[in-house]
Amino acid sequence: MTNDEGNSADEAVGGMKGPDGPLLKLFKNRGFAFLVVGGINTGIGFVWFILFSMLFRTIAPGEAWTVFVVIACAQVTSTISAFFLYRRLVFRVTGHAWLDFWRFQLVYLTSFLLNLLVVPPLKLWLGWDEIVAQFAFTFVIAVISWFGHSQFSFRRSAKDTQ
Repeated sequence: MTNDEGNSADEAVGGMKGPDGPLLKLFKNRGFAFLVVGGINTGIGFVWFILFSMLFRTIAPGEAWTVFVVIACAQVTSTISAFFLYRRLVFRVTGHAWLDFWRFQLVYLTSFLLNLLVVPPLKLWLGWDEIVAQFAFTFVIAVISWFGHSQFSFRRSAKDTQ
């Protein structure tokens, strides 16, 4: 039996093997399930960003450096929940939890570094509100995430899937 992406039911994107997560049983398409969880993660991450933004506006009003701290705090809190949601609901792999976690964090480190290069200049040099700038950059993060997680974070070698 094959899924919508032409893979056998036991083999998923990136050579992953194991039962499909609950969302794949509902949607039957890993890409769509990824977008659903990505939407949830984006919402969670965006709420964290707003909360940290409000916190640091209170702690250090008008200080430009706080945008960097806000991005870092939101990154840490949102990627931890994102890991568990993707691993459980979309990619549904077993074993190698710590390896998967560190690979996952490497993918998000890429997004994080790009975020630090893009969002602060939008705020500091172009005068954008940091929340608007972060929202605009979210679409870039989504594309990086899909390719990074499907081809790297949760990838299994041929020996691991046998």
